[in-house]
Amino acid sequence: MSIDIDNLEELLGKLPEDIRGEVRDFVEFLVAKKRSGDGHKLGQNWAGALREYRDRYTALELQKKAIDWRGD
Repeated sequence: MSIDIDNLEELLGKLPEDIRGEVRDFVEFLVAKKRSGDGHKLGQNWAGALREYRDRYTALELQKKAIDWRGD
């Protein structure tokens, strides 16, 4: 999708000053959102790290313990 910047500027110029501020805030939000999502894939390097405990605890016990730790 191609964006016509001149047309966008023309439309922005037709808005009242206070609304332009809202548009700027929204654009800054979109830029930050895009920046925070770039190149940060969830790592799985922890997988298997607790293997030694699998015979000691059930999944339910671990779930309950996690709730206690979080204070929920």
